[in-house]
Amino acid sequence: MGLFELLRKKNSGSIAKDRLKLLLVSDRANCSPEIMDMMKNDIVNVISKYMDIDKEGMDIQITQTKSDNGETVPALFANIPIREIKSKF
Repeated sequence: MGLFELLRKKNSGSIAKDRLKLLLVSDRANCSPEIMDMMKNDIVNVISKYMDIDKEGMDIQITQTKSDNGETVPALFANIPIREIKSKF
């Protein structure tokens, strides 16, 4: 992550898009947007210990899927672009 990326401000459109995604995901998971945001931050913090990731390009969603016994259950899908794996932990 370069210095420019750290200082870059998001425009209002991208902020609104992120908020809408969070709202839709939290609705599917039947939990509050605050809890979804805390969960997303925890996932980012853990993965960031081991890898340099593209936080702007990541997409974390909760959807509904069928389990082996036919029940509909929530499923977490994460698409997190990895820039590089850290050599020292």
